Amino acid sequence: MPLSSVESTIDAGFAARHAELARGYGGGGDPADPALVQAMQMVLHIPKNDPPRRGALLAAAASAVVALCLDERVGPDGEWEARYLGWKRSRIRKVARRARGAHWLAAQEVDGVTVEFEGAQARAFVPGPVGDIDPRIKRLQIGGTELPVDEPGEIDDAYPVLWVNADLGMTVGKAAAQVGHASMLLAGAMPVQRAYAWAARGYRCTVAEADQERWQHLLRREADRTAVAVRDAGFTEVAPGSTTVIAVP
Repeated sequence: MPLSSVESTIDAGFAARHAELARGYGGGGDPADPALVQAMQMVLHIPKNDPPRRGALLAAAASAVVALCLDERVGPDGEWEARYLGWKRSRIRKVARRARGAHWLAAQEVDGVTVEFEGAQARAFVPGPVGDIDPRIKRLQIGGTELPVDEPGEIDDAYPVLWVNADLGMTVGKAAAQVGHASMLLAGAMPVQRAYAWAARGYRCTVAEADQERWQHLLRREADRTAVAVRDAGFTEVAPGSTTVIAVP
């Protein structure tokens, strides 16, 4: 769809939600009470039999996060607005869990957005305090099942590509949180017309692992402001300040 056509169809609600995302996040710090620390919970559907491809699952997770952040229910006067803004304006955290069977089905009853991509499914939930997680989500395991890294393949650059730093060896749960950060940053960095066009395509993206040679190229793109990078706070798995994902529009 030509951008001129997209621009004429953008509603004020989407523009307001995008403007909020484009302001960035964080700055509010953490509350004194640890139970009030804000986090977005995510659940990855990893069946025991026939598990999804790692790249497809991470792409579904990234799309689910940005879809929630631009959902009309987080916008002005939306039913999720207060919870979303309370998280977005504090220190951003995401926690990825895994589920299968009845636990995955129960997770669909909790406020959030599910995305399916190439048979892989992930759900991002409306953020809230870590001391008040819905029992249907809290019981789900954070660590555990791993998925093998995909064999290198063709990259469809008709969609944004989220490149994961292969040298860090992140678990699938950690990588899911990081690509979720990346999709937020990327959408916020886009002009609203392009973000709206991406929304019309279901926030589809590709997630792939970057070797050292490609990573150096991507760092140069970030320096040229033609890509956006995620630098982790270092709470888990990686050192503070590590560049985990670079997203190319």
